[in-house]
Amino acid sequence: MGRSLALLATATISVALGAPCIGCPQHSPDAAERPMIAIEKVAVVDVTRGAIVAPRTVLIVDGQIAAIAQPEGIEIPHGAVRVDGRGRYLIPGLVDMHVHLFNNATHRPPNDWTFPLFVANGVTGVREMAARAADLPTVASWNAAAVRGDLIAPRVLATGVAVGGDAPDTAQRQMREAHAAGADFAKVFSEVGEPQWRAILDEARALQMPVCGHIPAEIRLLDAAAATGQRSNEHLTQVYEACSAREDELLGARKGISGKQLLALRDAQELEVLESFDQRLCDRTAAALARTGQTQVPTLVLSHFDVAASRTNFHEDKRWRYLRLDEQGRWERLRKEHPATDEKLTARRLAVSLQIVKTLHAAGVRILAGTDAPMPLVYPGYALHKELQLLVQAGMTPADALRSATIWPAEFLGQAHSIGSIAIGKRADLVLLDADPLEDINYTQRIRAVVLDGRLLDRRFLSFLREGLHVENPEQPADVDR
Repeated sequence: MGRSLALLATATISVALGAPCIGCPQHSPDAAERPMIAIEKVAVVDVTRGAIVAPRTVLIVDGQIAAIAQPEGIEIPHGAVRVDGRGRYLIPGLVDMHVHLFNNATHRPPNDWTFPLFVANGVTGVREMAARAADLPTVASWNAAAVRGDLIAPRVLATGVAVGGDAPDTAQRQMREAHAAGADFAKVFSEVGEPQWRAILDEARALQMPVCGHIPAEIRLLDAAAATGQRSNEHLTQVYEACSAREDELLGARKGISGKQLLALRDAQELEVLESFDQRLCDRTAAALARTGQTQVPTLVLSHFDVAASRTNFHEDKRWRYLRLDEQGRWERLRKEHPATDEKLTARRLAVSLQIVKTLHAAGVRILAGTDAPMPLVYPGYALHKELQLLVQAGMTPADALRSATIWPAEFLGQAHSIGSIAIGKRADLVLLDADPLEDINYTQRIRAVVLDGRLLDRRFLSFLREGLHVENPEQPADVDR
């Protein structure tokens, strides 16, 4: 399988720190100290305005952006790590708004093996979508270790705990338990029955706790969006039905059903839903949805990779060896359980998904980038770049696609004061690119360096993270690219 990146998740970031300048003594500063960093003469991407501000020197002190100034207007402190930003572009760290770091259904260890892959791809923040209350101390320990510099990992910006149950009182009890444990939001799934879902929303209002996740498969999109409590909808659940001329008929057949029976019926109806897509109806739905303010996380990569699944051999992908052994087994098992791919269905799903996102965005519905990593073919970190490409394919500008993974997640999470854009006082989670992502969204993959919570990971170390290769002398820091 090659070297596993799981071992790298506990490596100290001090390995990656560059020397302050060419010819300076080669010593590795204490990671906890976060030495000053000056990124000089770089083009700063202002994601809020969708504009380039250049040239600028960005000074990072103690993990925060301390100054952004014209090069001639700033004095770089002695001993600062100096990074040549000429011809390069600086963006905020990327956020994946839909990941799964726990394997509660299969009782496997957490997916901490994903951390280096996220970071190597410039993903400095994630939203965990289906933890248990008992998992929250683990999340807290990860975040604390990342702050100390003991763990190379994205910050877990928010954690949801799944709630549901077979009765309204069970659902409300689970809500109270999640809230008491410190969950940031409650996660609902498609199989939750309407009585439980409404009980969850009632309890959410009482607890002032957000609800995110799937819109249950028997609930109308606009009814759910208008109901106080469910702030986000994942995977376009029930949006397909809302854009179908047969919504009344199809949802009528689902009434009063929940659990596996509901999911089986929904899946059996899928091709009918997709083939009855109505653009004029979708336009009206999108306009109404925009007025509710509900955010959508479409995870287009799932539909994209479904199209390719029947023609893909996992082992031919050079990233296959990055997966932990038990994750490889899960991907293989899922393929065996679902060996046949309905090419007509998957092609239609992708086409309709792209058209729906185009329609929603044009109507002013807020779209956030998420991937559902690590679902089969959804490689952590890499998949977020594919999601951005698909959002552009669906009609978003590169600037809006970039916002969907930076400032818009920050605003949604109530953390725009500390992340999401490049501004003085914000946490130094940054990605240095070799080309302008506002010109071509594919350029988000041309990563020169990552600044993770004020610590510089240069190109050599990012390659080390991606490839899992042995570093000849890991006690010595890599040179900063000049």
